[in-house]
Amino acid sequence: MKKAVIIYQSKTGITKKFAGEIAAYLAGKGMEAENLSIAEYTSGKAEKADYVLLGCWTSGFLLFFLQHPDGPWKKFAGNLPELPGRIALFTTYKVATGSMFNAMRKQLGLNGNRATTELRSRNGSLSAENKAVLDEFVK
Repeated sequence: MKKAVIIYQSKTGITKKFAGEIAAYLAGKGMEAENLSIAEYTSGKAEKADYVLLGCWTSGFLLFFLQHPDGPWKKFAGNLPELPGRIALFTTYKVATGSMFNAMRKQLGLNGNRATTELRSRNGSLSAENKAVLDEFVK
């Protein structure tokens, strides 16, 4: 059975909700899906997963300029070893995601040669578009 690890940082609960919906959707497809906050994460879980989904809320100047992950997520991401599985990034936002995914990739040390899947939600709900992206990601 394929395994996905969903790791998130949430400030208000919207990103936590989005992570939970991602995990439930993948579990419904017959995959083992473990959903963890960065505080709950223990070393080694991501390295053993076939799919790693990393998420946080979008922070930035006036909510739409210079988007970036918050401090706890940056610290967490900076301490992760290189991940062998497929990687997806997800974020929740108020106005727009802007440069958020580029900032997340940079923090993770992912270069442009490694493709990452991107998921976004304004309210923490998993849209039909997000489900289609996930279906392609785990294909």
